[in-house]
Amino acid sequence: MNVIFFAIVLIAFVVAAFRQVTWEAPDADAQSPMEILGIGMIDTAEASVTLALGLVGVMALFLGLMKVAEEGGLLVIIAKLLRPLMKRLFPDVPANHPAMGAMILNMSANVMGLGNAATPFGIRAMQELDKLNPVKGTATNAMALFLAINTSSVTLLPTGVIALRAAAGSDDPAGIVPTTLVATICSTTVAIVMAKLLQRFWVVEAPAVPVEGQSDGESGEQDLQSQDLSAADDAYPVYVSTLALGFIVALVPLTVFYGKQIAPWIIPGLMILLLGFGVAKRVRVYECFVEGAKDGFNVALRIIPYLVAILVAVGMFRNSGAMEYLITPLAAVTGPLGLPAEALPMALLRPLSGSGAYGILASIINDEAIGPDSYTGYLVSTLQGSTETTFYVLAVYFGAVQIRRIRHALAAALSADFAGIVAAVVICGVLYGALA
Repeated sequence: MNVIFFAIVLIAFVVAAFRQVTWEAPDADAQSPMEILGIGMIDTAEASVTLALGLVGVMALFLGLMKVAEEGGLLVIIAKLLRPLMKRLFPDVPANHPAMGAMILNMSANVMGLGNAATPFGIRAMQELDKLNPVKGTATNAMALFLAINTSSVTLLPTGVIALRAAAGSDDPAGIVPTTLVATICSTTVAIVMAKLLQRFWVVEAPAVPVEGQSDGESGEQDLQSQDLSAADDAYPVYVSTLALGFIVALVPLTVFYGKQIAPWIIPGLMILLLGFGVAKRVRVYECFVEGAKDGFNVALRIIPYLVAILVAVGMFRNSGAMEYLITPLAAVTGPLGLPAEALPMALLRPLSGSGAYGILASIINDEAIGPDSYTGYLVSTLQGSTETTFYVLAVYFGAVQIRRIRHALAAALSADFAGIVAAVVICGVLYGALA
């Protein structure tokens, strides 16, 4: 991460310096390239803190709900239900560890397109995974795989993009649900495969001394006693897990046909279901919610330095003109392949800056010459819904547990991003492009 961070900043500075030296002011009030870069850095730093502060309430809300679910035993139920699949994906994590439940809830939130809800769950999962980490500061295989799956953004219902398309006057705001589903399945598959393959080349030797709270390599079993998760020692029968997964798969066509109608119910429904579950399990929901919300508040403040660092670097890359220099020659190659110049900035910026990509999406689909229901409109909407802000997720999730050596996590995540872009181009071409 040190090399990536410095490289982005250095390239931005060199490009801005070159433009400054060769710059001729068109008028007395024009801002020079270096002035634009400097002002952009300050504005981005302020926006980074604003973004982090905006996450305080969201994290407090969803970590509070998660605490209620955890105290009621919901995480145990879900972990037992999905243990066959999760155990194969994460063999280093005990099936009854709190990390399993947190990861499952994170993935569930991503499935429904609830990025803000997924973030607190993801951070909690990283914190729990770090308790199993024998080499503090270095990402484990489970951490790298979990991050790669997150950046591939498993999404059945991209609620935010649907809302934006509706506001832009789309005749079919939820038309991106099938394209998003195809693209995200491809990107997630690549994320898992690449993470499993690359972990063989980034081997970390565990220290001889057991991690605090563990003994005899039991991977944190003693920590579970305080969580009262002994009931999750065994999985449900395989047929129960199969039926549950079959039910989830059956929801796919439901989201395709009724995605717009379902979207407004998701967040209120999630709150009433989790609180209702807590009440049914005789949990003191108010006190428990407040306790979890306090953790969300502290976590949101702790990630501010990481957000400032990565978002300022990305802002410099964009404001210096380096992004434009990169796009111009690439567009000549990608255009004939189905990725037009109008959509290329979206594809390049999406892994770097969520807010920047969202702004580009809004400008494209509100452009009268393009619109939300054109091929380009469907493509950029699919890219927004089926890919994730890789560097943001990496900075926030790893920053929450002070991971400095990220190992193969970035390579696997970027491979998933690339697969998602290719899949989006293909499926949009088939349904809405020249191949339709």
